[in-house]
Amino acid sequence: MSKKTLAGSLIAIFILGITSVALADDSAVKAASLWVYFGIAIACGLGIGMAALGTGLAMGNAINGALIGTARNPEASGKIMTTMIIGLALIESLCIYALVICFILVFKIPDLGIMFDLIVKSMGG
Repeated sequence: MSKKTLAGSLIAIFILGITSVALADDSAVKAASLWVYFGIAIACGLGIGMAALGTGLAMGNAINGALIGTARNPEASGKIMTTMIIGLALIESLCIYALVICFILVFKIPDLGIMFDLIVKSMGG
């Protein structure tokens, strides 16, 4: 069994375990909802980070290809530059889409006062 398969299986078991506890009791549902908000915050941070990393690598690769093409054929530099700029705009749009999705998810997290009330209620207070 590979490490990826093992990690995926453990994550699936963990998620199923959390959902079974959440479905068992009403107070557990409130406590599980806190984990959902925590997961949203972590997912937004990781999502935009991975999107920026991917688009940065893709842009670097595109610029590298354009520079190599221009060095080999300087007469075609205008066409190469135009194509590269269009490609960079399309690559950057992927990171902007990830940013928009992260903003949508972040605005689903309630106010801090509501979060504190949920924490106090889940602790039995």
